Amino acid sequence: MKPFLPLLLVAAISTAAQADLTVGVVLSTTGPGASLGIPERNTVSLLPREIAGQAVKYVVLDDASDSTAAAKNARKLVSENQVDLLIGSTTVPTSAAVAQIARESRTAQIALAPYTPPSGEQQWIFTIAQTNALMAEALIEHMQQAGVKTLAYIGYNDVWGEDWHKVLSELAPAAGITLVRDERFNRTDSSVSGQALKVMGSKPDAVLIGATGTPAALPHTELRRLGYKGTIYHTHGAANSAFLRIGDKALNGAILPVGPVVVWDKLPESHPSKAIASDYARRYEAEYGAGSLSPFGAYLYDAMRLVENAVPVALQTAQPGSAEFRQSLRDQLEKTKEVAGTHGVYSLSPSDHFGHDQRARALVSVQDQQWVLLHAPE
Repeated sequence: MKPFLPLLLVAAISTAAQADLTVGVVLSTTGPGASLGIPERNTVSLLPREIAGQAVKYVVLDDASDSTAAAKNARKLVSENQVDLLIGSTTVPTSAAVAQIARESRTAQIALAPYTPPSGEQQWIFTIAQTNALMAEALIEHMQQAGVKTLAYIGYNDVWGEDWHKVLSELAPAAGITLVRDERFNRTDSSVSGQALKVMGSKPDAVLIGATGTPAALPHTELRRLGYKGTIYHTHGAANSAFLRIGDKALNGAILPVGPVVVWDKLPESHPSKAIASDYARRYEAEYGAGSLSPFGAYLYDAMRLVENAVPVALQTAQPGSAEFRQSLRDQLEKTKEVAGTHGVYSLSPSDHFGHDQRARALVSVQDQQWVLLHAPE
């Protein structure tokens, strides 16, 4: 297993090549979001070093999973490094902080978490991760087929947890499912026994945990410890190897939606993400070890797939380092059509800065720390 490539070395390599296309990357490589941010940092070594004849420089900063630090980093990148594009951050709260700077500086941002800007504020903000609504639809369909009539929710006490509750509140009633409990916890909490007991008291047919990475395992294992026998669902934010390792056998039977890259080796050859996901997965595991693949690093990889598609046309208007180029790059990102990535196929428009359809999700279950593919729309 090769050691991590230090971030300063990444910048030094690019600088030595006299890069003139500068990408600022804000990631949560420490703090509660680290299990998501570290694979993103690892992916930097797999990103293109040249696009359309232009060398690419990546300036990578850690926000420690803190929104204030994320905003500070983004401001430094646009003012001191004069980046042409912002990518990040890892979580929804930190992505929202970066978005404020992106709007102020008129620099396009590609968020790696499913951050949805307020109405009318999405012009400079693009999001590479699947929307919560898209992923929730797959879960609701499974619940209907399984005969679930009552559902309890345990989610983060932040914008991620709130958005998942909002989506469930909209989709569940139409499917004949009643939300019987809404409990919240903080990303840094070490115990959720009180919330789990209240969920148990509501006697739901199933439980959905609206959390990400390793913290998502905490309420799941506590529910099983207390004797809960129903199906436990998770969001795509929980899909990494650290989650599987910490939850271990208590996670057996869990159901969650994931990006196609998570089950790259199980996808049919006809799936549009099969080739690119397989290439990324093999390269990543060759660099960082067997079983190290994470869908979160793949989000960064897909972000640069969109950039690779947009830059050649943007260069026809202006050169990197200028406001004109930043505007042109934004405009071309918005015109993305049928670009295949590890997480699906992207088609963007002025009214859709996410760009996903059903090809961006697969439904899996967990068995002995492995993902078992249930369904993958093509």
